[in-house]
Amino acid sequence: MLLEQTHEKLIAMKLFGMAHALKTRLERVDHQSLTKEEFVSLLIDDEWLYRENRKLSARLKLAKFKERAAAIENIDYRSARGLRKTQVLELAQNRWVSAHQAVLITGASGVGKSYLAQALGHNACRNGFSVQYLRLPTLLNQFVQARAQGTYERMLKRLAKLALLVIDDFGLATLTDLEKQDLLEAVEERYGTGATLVTSQLPIADWHVYLGAGRIADAILDRLIHNAHRIELNSKESMRKDRAALNHGGHSDK
Repeated sequence: MLLEQTHEKLIAMKLFGMAHALKTRLERVDHQSLTKEEFVSLLIDDEWLYRENRKLSARLKLAKFKERAAAIENIDYRSARGLRKTQVLELAQNRWVSAHQAVLITGASGVGKSYLAQALGHNACRNGFSVQYLRLPTLLNQFVQARAQGTYERMLKRLAKLALLVIDDFGLATLTDLEKQDLLEAVEERYGTGATLVTSQLPIADWHVYLGAGRIADAILDRLIHNAHRIELNSKESMRKDRAALNHGGHSDK
């Protein structure tokens, strides 16, 4: 009876992790020799882990990754595409996220840009950073909707609060002047307060022309390229086709 009352009180106090573990740990034979301090410590660990997992689930839901299996430990370094493991492992320390810097990943279609970007984003999520993954067309469409709904400023503030914004597929389609301005507003709002990761099929040297080669282009690139970490992927083979073949054969996605 006392145990049931304790369990109900834990639930009432929203200590769900501790409540769930209480009965299980009391029934475990290997816990019978634990001291009171050790037992209480384990229950506290259970509650802490429960809350951390809840936070991680919320961050992953916000991130909206397309490739949920993308992870640093699953990146394939065997293919000759100019990807240096030392650089990836350095980026996996997330110091660039804390320093509000940028990572720019370029390369032809199918070389693994999006996968690498999402692996870095997923890694940041697991380490406590808020992340959102958006293809550039999706981001620009959100600006259109926000302007129509009168929530444009609110959207900018929401983007500014993200520790990391991942913009995929930069440079696929021609931008209107308004879209360039929206992109500048997003980059400007986050400059110095959040990190940004951009993937593109266009070489960085072509970005200025793509953005119109004017003052808006200057402003966007000044904020993105300054102190940016660059990864240029080169491969004659498509990583996307390789992953599809591996999945068809029942192997893990690299």
